[in-house]
Amino acid sequence: MKHSLKKWHIPFLLLLVLGTYFILKRHHVDDNAPYQQNQGNIFGTIYHSTYQYPKDLEAEIQSTLNEVDNSLSMFNSESTISRINSNTSENADSLLERVFLLSQRISKETNGAFDVTVAPLVNAWGFGFKHDTPPDSTTIDSLKSLIGWDRVHLDNGKMTKEDERIIMDFSAIAKGFGSDRVAELFERKGIKNYMIEIGGEVVTRGNSPKGKPWRIGINKPENDSTLLQNEIEQVLQIPNCALATSGNYRNFYYKDGKKVAHTIDPKTGYPVQHSILSSTVLAPTCAEADGFATSFMVLGLEKAKEVLNRNPQLKAYFIYADETGNYQIWHSPSLSSFLLE
Repeated sequence: MKHSLKKWHIPFLLLLVLGTYFILKRHHVDDNAPYQQNQGNIFGTIYHSTYQYPKDLEAEIQSTLNEVDNSLSMFNSESTISRINSNTSENADSLLERVFLLSQRISKETNGAFDVTVAPLVNAWGFGFKHDTPPDSTTIDSLKSLIGWDRVHLDNGKMTKEDERIIMDFSAIAKGFGSDRVAELFERKGIKNYMIEIGGEVVTRGNSPKGKPWRIGINKPENDSTLLQNEIEQVLQIPNCALATSGNYRNFYYKDGKKVAHTIDPKTGYPVQHSILSSTVLAPTCAEADGFATSFMVLGLEKAKEVLNRNPQLKAYFIYADETGNYQIWHSPSLSSFLLE
């Protein structure tokens, strides 16, 4: 039995075809579109973005980053996490939920080396809100009773703490997540070629304005808290990737002739003394790269390799000091194709 096309079907089909055409056109970026560049301040650092698109998206980029700040910033008294930390609210927004669940996964995978509740210890050692005398062992033991990534629970949008004095700090993952959120904005716009970088946490896709895959440099880990030394150790060519670097070589101070680094081991309560000086991680998302890069600084070289073996989606480039104090390099074998001579 044959079915004839009814007359009223024809206008409907034309509307469907035209609608599909305009949707596809809206999400298609002309290959000859110019590259835009923006930069600004966020999360206490600077972001840089380069993307191929017909118009400037600075306002939308800034709005996207402000949303992350309003959710995750401890330095914003009205942010979602600040209200939860101060026990004036238990309500988590969608961004905080995403980052919290990812943080828990990284914590499990690294046996607690990544811990968003480590803030009281970070503050006590002078790298958070406070800059007092370094804590003694009694203070450290007392603060450790407030540390534990598994002592915070998320259920139906409510975030509850087993002890109201627990404080969460997502600084070790927020910049990476911010880069991911801007990348998501670019993807919704149909942008094929872009780079977003926030304080060294990078997401790239496609090619740079030179028509070649994006090139990202890894700095030599010089003891320079002024940020003036930027000698490059290695250049990576990454067309579609997320990358983050963590290191103790810029955020530190000296006390009684001893160097005190900002990465605190949640289990011991003390700054890490491992040989890794710089930990660069490539991952499917920049938030993952950010979290694991921090974790590897806590774990040290051998335990970091164990995590990498269990997670083939991750690649790492470590600069570490050998027993004689000389710099050495180790990187994932799968990273070889990304290295430029």
